[in-house]
Amino acid sequence: MSRAIQSLVTAALLVAALASPAGAADFPRTPPAPGPAPTLHVPTPVRQTLPNGLAVISVRRAELPLVTARLLIRRGGEMDPAGRAGLANLTANLLTKGTVGRTAPQIAADAEALGGSLDAYAGWDQSSVGITVTSPKLDAALALLADVVRRPTFPADELARARKQAADDLQLMLSQPTSLASLASARAVFGDGAYGHPRVGTPQSLGQITRADVQRLHQTLYRPDDAILVLTGDITPAQALALARRRFGDWVRPAAPLPPVPAPAGHSALPAVLVIDQPGGGQAGVVAAHVAPARDDPRFYVGTVANAVLGGSYSARLNEEIRIKRGLSYGANSSFDPRRDAGLWLASAQTKNPSAVQVVQLMQGEFDRLGTTAVPAAELAARKATLIGAYGRSLETTAGLARRVGELAVYGVDLGEVARYVDAVQAVTPAQIEAYAHAYLGARARHVVVVGDASVFGAAMRKAYPGSVQIGRQALDLDRADLRAAGQPAR
Repeated sequence: MSRAIQSLVTAALLVAALASPAGAADFPRTPPAPGPAPTLHVPTPVRQTLPNGLAVISVRRAELPLVTARLLIRRGGEMDPAGRAGLANLTANLLTKGTVGRTAPQIAADAEALGGSLDAYAGWDQSSVGITVTSPKLDAALALLADVVRRPTFPADELARARKQAADDLQLMLSQPTSLASLASARAVFGDGAYGHPRVGTPQSLGQITRADVQRLHQTLYRPDDAILVLTGDITPAQALALARRRFGDWVRPAAPLPPVPAPAGHSALPAVLVIDQPGGGQAGVVAAHVAPARDDPRFYVGTVANAVLGGSYSARLNEEIRIKRGLSYGANSSFDPRRDAGLWLASAQTKNPSAVQVVQLMQGEFDRLGTTAVPAAELAARKATLIGAYGRSLETTAGLARRVGELAVYGVDLGEVARYVDAVQAVTPAQIEAYAHAYLGARARHVVVVGDASVFGAAMRKAYPGSVQIGRQALDLDRADLRAAGQPAR
């Protein structure tokens, strides 16, 4: 079809549309009300245990001949030794880079031959390796999984490559004002506690991590009595147990006791409002942070819904006030990250330097409003619908189901909750949200970090928040709880 004919067709369709009886007056002016919550049918997870202490959790979903296998270690970035931030993350990433008898390319090729790929990472409170394959190839996939978890060699050249890649990723993160503000806010909330340091490492710590450090951490943490094998998909509990015995049954449980988990929070020397001066920075990153209850807290679902109201989606309050109404940011949001012994609430937005103070005030105002005013019924229903829809989508794949079940297992939560999510979310009331926000999201326990060109907004920030403190970007040391390089004063 020529361009001229295309133009004529387009014009004709436009005229027809304008002439249609269903004109603008008939177009709905308000969105439809949320429909009824879907009913989720999730099989009950079955938990079994091998003699060496390995927990085997299976969830059967036989619609497709697929199985996801994920091996979880119930320790993660919180176990990084002092001065070795990022060690757990590097250790997990290196699991797939060489074993006794296999090089990194061979491991990748073997996984590819099975129709899958291995992924490995370390988060807070867990380290994980997983793969998804068709049912007939599950045994071979578990053999590969067992090999990388139990017999990694951590080649020196792979460590150097992984360390360089981690350093490059970190430099990119530190160049982004909101990312840097998020790292600094964790120090403000948790101080010198285990959750305070950057889990991805720091420029100083990454350069100090040695192969001996990686080997020592692996030997200490990767053990069957602190591990969980999650299998979701076309597999029965009997098959799961038999395969686990075959591939992990001879994994020896160490005689040494499990290492203690360090305290999540410690002394924080940072002020309620911290400015990190980044001269010449084009924009300012604004983050407000609070400590959150642990994952097994009975108010978990109240916190989940409160986060959905505050900033969990495009239509939530933070984005509504900061972006939609005022155009001060391309996006404002919040996150709720409960962990083993505590957790972290974060709200963030990136804005122009001149509007940094206004965004700080708007963000704090939304936190305060959540703890003083009941959420209207219509708004609450819409936010619940968003949560429920996202949860349902997360269970559509065997990998998503494994992630959800694995999270419950890592934190010792009843595995049956995977099927009770919808009811638990629907049961949250406006009064519960208001009480929760009043208890956990108040101004007294709030830390605000702003990263940007302080020559533009510093004076206004000090006027609005006389107790605020400023640190120069070049004087920043993420390895220290006070964030200041030795000998560097704050302003």
